[in-house]
Amino acid sequence: MCVGLSAIVVRSEYGHRAWSSGTTWRGAFLLWIDGVEEGWGIPLLIAGLVALSMAYFAVAYIQGDLHQDVIETWSLGRSFEWGSSKHPPLMAWAARAWTTVFPLTNWSFNLLAMTNSAIGLWFTDRIARQFVRGDKRLTVLLLLLVLPIYQLHAQRFNANAVLLSTWPLATFCFLRSFQTRRTRWAIAAGATAALAMLGKYYSIFLIGSFAVAALCHGQRKDYFSSRAPWIAAATGLAVLTPHIYWLATTGAQPFSYALERHSGKAPVAALVEAIGFVLAMGGLIAIPGLIWLMMARPRPSRLLDDIFGLDARLRLLLSIGIGTVAFPALTSAIFGTDMPPLWGLQGIFLFVIVIVCGATYRVPRERTVNLAATVVAIGALATLVVAPLHAVYRNSFPLHEGRNFYQPAVAELTRQWHATSDTALPAVGGDEGLAFAAAFYSPDHPVFQTELVHPNELKLPDGAGFSEGWAALCYDNDASCISGMDAAAARTKHAIRSTFSLTTSLFGWEGASQGFVALIVPPATDEAPQPEASHGIAEDLSSQRRSRPMLN
Repeated sequence: MCVGLSAIVVRSEYGHRAWSSGTTWRGAFLLWIDGVEEGWGIPLLIAGLVALSMAYFAVAYIQGDLHQDVIETWSLGRSFEWGSSKHPPLMAWAARAWTTVFPLTNWSFNLLAMTNSAIGLWFTDRIARQFVRGDKRLTVLLLLLVLPIYQLHAQRFNANAVLLSTWPLATFCFLRSFQTRRTRWAIAAGATAALAMLGKYYSIFLIGSFAVAALCHGQRKDYFSSRAPWIAAATGLAVLTPHIYWLATTGAQPFSYALERHSGKAPVAALVEAIGFVLAMGGLIAIPGLIWLMMARPRPSRLLDDIFGLDARLRLLLSIGIGTVAFPALTSAIFGTDMPPLWGLQGIFLFVIVIVCGATYRVPRERTVNLAATVVAIGALATLVVAPLHAVYRNSFPLHEGRNFYQPAVAELTRQWHATSDTALPAVGGDEGLAFAAAFYSPDHPVFQTELVHPNELKLPDGAGFSEGWAALCYDNDASCISGMDAAAARTKHAIRSTFSLTTSLFGWEGASQGFVALIVPPATDEAPQPEASHGIAEDLSSQRRSRPMLN
């Protein structure tokens, strides 16, 4: 960030020369802060976040593939649908659109995740710039980056992470609609609110907070007597209509899944869940809040004046933020549902904007420089020190999802398939994570088949179906998966079962080992020669990764 300059003279936000020194790093940071209002300071911060995060992921996960949620997202987007059995469709659409340009590789999906994060930060700044300029705009984003939300949480691109971009976007459009009452902003507010709902139904809490905050605002009469809220509602309904039709014609599968997986808590347990949600969200919000107080050091009387004299627009934003915490907690307590704090991380930006933009006192610029330097230093330290240590640690203690073994295990399964058939592997089952991994990483890109992943729960077609053949993969210590796979294989005439093992290796240093059980069911019309023996094979993951062809 221009740290190589030997001497820099900058202008302060008040328009006069404020600093000149041979201390290069402070001069560079002051120049950067001045660049906020010149238009390049915020893009530089966001681009730096993306670059550092990509470098961190490349090193820290050199032995780990994409999380199951990410490759599931890609699998759901292989065909254009208005929903899936678990989630609304936005994340799948994003993955499908992304892979029309980028290859199916770990780095490209990490870039997708960080692009989503960058969009969220960009619209957070668009909201903040309605209230403050210069230093405080930058401070809002820096305080958010103190938390690992827009880096580590964002990396797992799924239904939760996609809200990091859609919530700030929807909030920005709602605020503009409330302030201007213009038709184009009302349409934008309705469309982006619907987009958030297509990301995850949890966004109903954001939309409900919009409505309640508007009703509690002093200008509610002007707003609700205008066309804006009704145009927004009609637009949102229009955007959601195809998905609503899909829900009605497919049995509302995502709702059934949510009720089955996340409801049914006893009243006391539900109350504890709700209280825990509020406390966790309060604790997370307190971290940037306390850092801001340490920077600002306001007198207690001045702080109270700012709290009670909050700008009407910021009160609207604060009401929205409170709603996004209160409504989920009430839902959990009343209906006995799960409500982990992870689901609410995308709403923290609302409080940080209010905390910083609601202050009427100026913070000395040197403290903003210190915060910026600290955030950059943390990012650099994570990339240069923490990431290599994480890679070394995971060589001996693999990620619990089995991600260290995804690609080499899939490569072995694909090899065994092609030893029995000249056709591409059409379908895959077994362990859910391994099946998703096979769909993503195998050059054949087989289709993930739920019936083959849960054969004990779902009825298989007669003769196990899938006349074109299929394969399955389980961890050798997963008795349930192996039992289900064997049950599916028992309905075929020529299934081939084999075992193999893999060992991690980081620059020649062998680490953890894992065994697998593979099942190959060749096409019904093919001969079924036994594949090459693979019992007890110890594969070097690093050499496999170097020799693996690039997926297209």
